[in-house]
Amino acid sequence: MGANVLKRYVVPTAIAAALVLFFTWEIRDKGWVLFFDLLVNGLTLGSVYALVALGYTMVYGILKLLNFAHGDVYMMGSFMGFGVLSILGGALSPSVPVWLLILAMFAVAMLGSGTLGVVIERFAYRPLREAPRIAPLISALGVSFFLQNTALLLFGSRFRNYDTFDLVGFGGVHIGQVFIWKMRIVVVASAVALMIALTLLVAKTQIGKAMRATAYDREAAAMMGIDVDRVIASTFFIGSALAGAAGVMFGLAFSQIFHFMGFLAGLKAFTAAVVGGIGSIPGAMVGGLLVGCSEAYATGYANGNWADLIVFALLIFVMLVRPTGLFGTRAIQKV
Repeated sequence: MGANVLKRYVVPTAIAAALVLFFTWEIRDKGWVLFFDLLVNGLTLGSVYALVALGYTMVYGILKLLNFAHGDVYMMGSFMGFGVLSILGGALSPSVPVWLLILAMFAVAMLGSGTLGVVIERFAYRPLREAPRIAPLISALGVSFFLQNTALLLFGSRFRNYDTFDLVGFGGVHIGQVFIWKMRIVVVASAVALMIALTLLVAKTQIGKAMRATAYDREAAAMMGIDVDRVIASTFFIGSALAGAAGVMFGLAFSQIFHFMGFLAGLKAFTAAVVGGIGSIPGAMVGGLLVGCSEAYATGYANGNWADLIVFALLIFVMLVRPTGLFGTRAIQKV
């Protein structure tokens, strides 16, 4: 009993107090402007992680599968967006209006990534649906390496640059002494809009109700006439489309993309899904923002070498204190 109390209350309180003292000291030393600049960076990066985390949590909710190829779908989406940008004239001399170019980048990346997700499900996961749980996990890792090396062969190893400043300019909004670049506003607003659209789709539409029924009991849903294969394919399409949108958002907000970017981003998005509660859509959103802000503040107040350590320490801490995640619930045992 004493050990449980220590784990649940004393240790988290001590860590929270240490964080408050640390931030109080850093804000006093470096000022509020840096604090809010890092908050903007964190929310931008967190919005990207949240969209990728939604794909993890949706697939896990239905199949109980950790789709470790999902980060590389995000990477492919960023290259699809870059391909549209290049075909339509590039950042310096686009052949269509900028707003139309950005919409085309999102549309192609989401459609292409969604289709890629469906293909992966059909050929890499569906044949293993009744196999031991380790088999689709190994298949997911194989698909991840396959996509990474495919991108390496197709696009090469050098970094590609969206040149977003040349595309949209340097304008933005001043809030006091804090400057917010307009593309970061677009990224966060787009991510919020997609999250709201997904929430409404799952809660209000027929396919959303079928997803929830399949996630609760796949066999019972099939007996009630739900086409389970179609529901699972739709889930992969939606989750992968969101990852494709996140890839374009990252390119627009942070410019540089490369063939290996999906691996670490996928791990951090998976961390976000677990921190928020794997299987919970609101949890994936909140987890993504927490991970993004943790990374931004660790980079700004310590250095970039601490960022990954802090993010994965957050994962370990949440698992020790609340193994189901912030919004997760214990799995119902069906008998």
